[in-house]
Amino acid sequence: MTKNLATISKVVDSNLCTGCGACAGLFADAIEMVEDPANGRRPVVSDPFADQAAMAVCAGPGAPRPAMRDEIDAEWGPVLKTWEGYAADDEIRYRGSSGGAVTALAKFALESGEASAVAHIAASIEDARRNVAVLSRNRTELLRGAGSRYAQASPAERLGDIAAGDEPAVFIGKPCDVASARRGAQTISELSDNLALTIGIFCAGAPNLNATDGLLDRLDVPREARVTALRYRGYGWPGMMQAKWVDNEGHEHTSRSITYAEGWGEVLQVGRQWRCRICDDHTGAFADISVGDPWHAPPKGQQDTGRSLIVARTPRGVAIVEAAMAAGALIAEERGRDIIAKAQPNLAATNAAVWGRRLAMKLIGLHTPVPVAARFTLWRNRLGLKAKLQSVLGAWKRLANERAARKT
Repeated sequence: MTKNLATISKVVDSNLCTGCGACAGLFADAIEMVEDPANGRRPVVSDPFADQAAMAVCAGPGAPRPAMRDEIDAEWGPVLKTWEGYAADDEIRYRGSSGGAVTALAKFALESGEASAVAHIAASIEDARRNVAVLSRNRTELLRGAGSRYAQASPAERLGDIAAGDEPAVFIGKPCDVASARRGAQTISELSDNLALTIGIFCAGAPNLNATDGLLDRLDVPREARVTALRYRGYGWPGMMQAKWVDNEGHEHTSRSITYAEGWGEVLQVGRQWRCRICDDHTGAFADISVGDPWHAPPKGQQDTGRSLIVARTPRGVAIVEAAMAAGALIAEERGRDIIAKAQPNLAATNAAVWGRRLAMKLIGLHTPVPVAARFTLWRNRLGLKAKLQSVLGAWKRLANERAARKT
């Protein structure tokens, strides 16, 4: 854990909060998550005791490094087995971001009795620009969260419900969300007892609410409109970005659509919070299973038949994936353990650039402390010396010009 961060409030002040919601979920009487349009979802603390006690579940300043067996583990976290596949359920596959593997695995856990509930994210009914943390218990409810949600989310707000319940549950979230769930399970026995499975979703960063509004502008949705649906991915792989909205007279409209490449590359990724830019775990190193896109075999169009890259990181994860395959819930073929680097070259480059950004933070003194490295020795990455220096100078310029690392 990073030194000098004794409270949740200090984590927030240092811009190291991931917005996962674990502190609010497990200390609901004293901590509440609020939406900051620029910085992301943030906890507001009303009790000094909870401010300190909740640090036991906070992964913002870093998380204990998982065991590493070789260079593959050192770069990507534990990798026991990998597969490329998709949901056997055609609708789940179609609506999923890639092959629907996350929803298929969650559905299998429910139907096989491995779990009785699934904690995940879905669009808010009141405002589709925002996300809410929900507990689902059947296929229909799970489909609320099918497909990516490129917006701030706090799925770990449901950890309190899992700990207080008497039933096994699956937890689905971004890598940082899963890291906090893992920390919570290490310190809270009730959570450990009820956390049946964790599934991490590959993540390149969480855009803020301002970025979402920028996307709606690109989709030609009027600012005064009430957004009733916002699709970032899915309905084919990778799928189109599109919104539905209601005007002042109550008439519903469907926006124009844009590609994932345009929406993410030109609009959303610009609004990622600072903590995402210095994250060294984009593939869910702390999960039992993590799932992402197999970009090494890219789709032929915008709405191709989807496939998922599935990574089992624990013996529990291996057992669940293999059981889902045996039951016919998941169709998949095993791949080599080195497939992640081939499938996710952009995340490999992002991991490498983190070293320079963190060093620049230390040198320029605008943002202290710096998160503890979770997975690998940052210096030992794929960048050459020249590229490492460029990474440091680039981050230095960003910090100096934008003051991105200061509390705003």
